[in-house]
Amino acid sequence: MLDADFFRRWMTVTAASVDREADRLTALDSPIGDADHGSNLQRGFTAVRAALEKEPPVTPGAVLVQSGRLLVSTVGGASGPLYGTLLRRTGKALGEATEVDERQLAEALRAGVDAVMQLGGAAAGDKTMIDALLPAVDALGDSFAAARSAAEEGAVATTPLRARKGRASYLGERSIGHQDPGATSAALLIAALADAASGAGAGDE
Repeated sequence: MLDADFFRRWMTVTAASVDREADRLTALDSPIGDADHGSNLQRGFTAVRAALEKEPPVTPGAVLVQSGRLLVSTVGGASGPLYGTLLRRTGKALGEATEVDERQLAEALRAGVDAVMQLGGAAAGDKTMIDALLPAVDALGDSFAAARSAAEEGAVATTPLRARKGRASYLGERSIGHQDPGATSAALLIAALADAASGAGAGDE
């Protein structure tokens, strides 16, 4: 069973991963976005980590709802509302339970991804974070490791796509050949989930 400590670990491992990968995320964002994706997410997850350490929520849902709320208020651009919606909707779907199982997490995360799709209007193949999140949710029923692999493969698969949503869509054909930064950061989030489940990355807290 997965308790609040597990979800807090997921968020803190994500924060450490974003710290490490911020420059790469910004480099990916440079040719097709505002060149601030890494720094924006870094600011947001730093705030999340600090808040969770100061006053840890007592349920899995509360951890994600609080984290999502902070991302909305601290991350600039579209990423704040999108990641905030993902975590808040997932957290609300988990309800007030003090522990959840992997199946409940998978169902809740699917609700979160659906909310992001509704907010941003993106679907699979549009060269967005959805291209990493959808396959990850589908694979989560098998294992955390499978979800991680699916998300990473989904992010890489955005490279040959033409962007249909977000700022990159304004570039038209010029968006082809660049890996989507949002899909890449979404893959980091799922990789952190797998690391939290396996105990890896715990030293990054």
